[in-house]
Amino acid sequence: MTLEQVIIIAVKKPEQTEEGFHSSLEELISLTKTAGGMVMQVITQNRTRIHPAFYMGEGKVAEIKEQMEALDIDLVIANDELSPGQLRNLGEQLGVRIIDRSQLILDIFAQRAQTKEGKLQVELAQLQYMLPRLHGQGAQLSRLGGGIGTRGPGETKLETDQRHIRRRIHDIKRRLALVVQQREQYRKRRKTNDVFQIAIVGYTNAGKSTMFNRLTNSDSLEEDKLFATLDPLTRKITFPSGFSALITDTVGFLQELPTTLIASFRSTLEEVAEADFILHVVDGSHPDKEQHQQTVLKLLEDLQATSIPMLTVYNKKDQLTDEMIPMNHPYVMMSALDESDIEKLVLAIEQQLKVIWDNYIIELEPNEADLLHRLGKETMIEKKYYDELSNKYHVSGFIRTDHPLQRILKEK
Repeated sequence: MTLEQVIIIAVKKPEQTEEGFHSSLEELISLTKTAGGMVMQVITQNRTRIHPAFYMGEGKVAEIKEQMEALDIDLVIANDELSPGQLRNLGEQLGVRIIDRSQLILDIFAQRAQTKEGKLQVELAQLQYMLPRLHGQGAQLSRLGGGIGTRGPGETKLETDQRHIRRRIHDIKRRLALVVQQREQYRKRRKTNDVFQIAIVGYTNAGKSTMFNRLTNSDSLEEDKLFATLDPLTRKITFPSGFSALITDTVGFLQELPTTLIASFRSTLEEVAEADFILHVVDGSHPDKEQHQQTVLKLLEDLQATSIPMLTVYNKKDQLTDEMIPMNHPYVMMSALDESDIEKLVLAIEQQLKVIWDNYIIELEPNEADLLHRLGKETMIEKKYYDELSNKYHVSGFIRTDHPLQRILKEK
């Protein structure tokens, strides 16, 4: 595959710190590589406000044009979301395809979507993004599939007809509503069966899928790429105490995710809001980990998931060059590639649950084997022994405050 030659353009605004600006550029370079582009140059400008017509000043635009001709550039990517007018004006001035950060992220999602739902969600986000930007972009939008920012999971030929796009948006929303309904039913069933649910969240490329695979002995996609996982996967996990739970791997978070994308992936992200416990995975070796953690916590706030108990997992400790000070508590430091660290993580989750759950002690008759079995799977048993004198089982452990078995335990 031939890599597209790219120039990145970015405006540093007064409210941005040097560090934050640099970090967003690093991320954009990383995103461009993931999409199959090669960054030839980065052109930046300090401005008190973004130029309303050209994003950058006209002198800078002339400089970009010179560099483009010298470097044989195929594509220009802006670090901020561009207005329809800015896209059109820059396209006319520079004569190559212009896309922005949002379009780039949508393009990567389009490449990564595997399931029917994932593909529909991405197509919906792309169409909603495209609709106000159609005017003046006819040539490049009339054929999806012409390089970064034009790929879509939908039709190969997209007419630049707003009515056609609106109809398609309506159709996708209707189909997604059915998928959301099914997902709701699955969730209700899981709640009815009272299965404990753990969600893994984190910034993209923090190592969530690797951790998910090691915890569940499965083989979902693990790549050193941004957004390797788009579709939430749920598997069963059994703890050393015998307690069983479901664990879900979710899509990676990112600074400034396109709003159309967050809206489209709402039902997927709601898996997080429905969880009983959250594992927040952080790449402990990343220079910008503070910003990553804040981005994730902000998204959890938007999903109204901040009251869910959480354990922060600082991953990739094998790549740490200096001492790391954790920002969130409680926490665990580990490497998802180290088997003994995975065992430590499982014990740390159990430990956290014991802190928030209720303690119980109970005696059971030999004929209450069903209840004993349920306690083994749905609670965390600490001690269990059979007393021959009293002909009873003595069991002690921890149970969730709102668990249906609580009523039976109280009656005992």
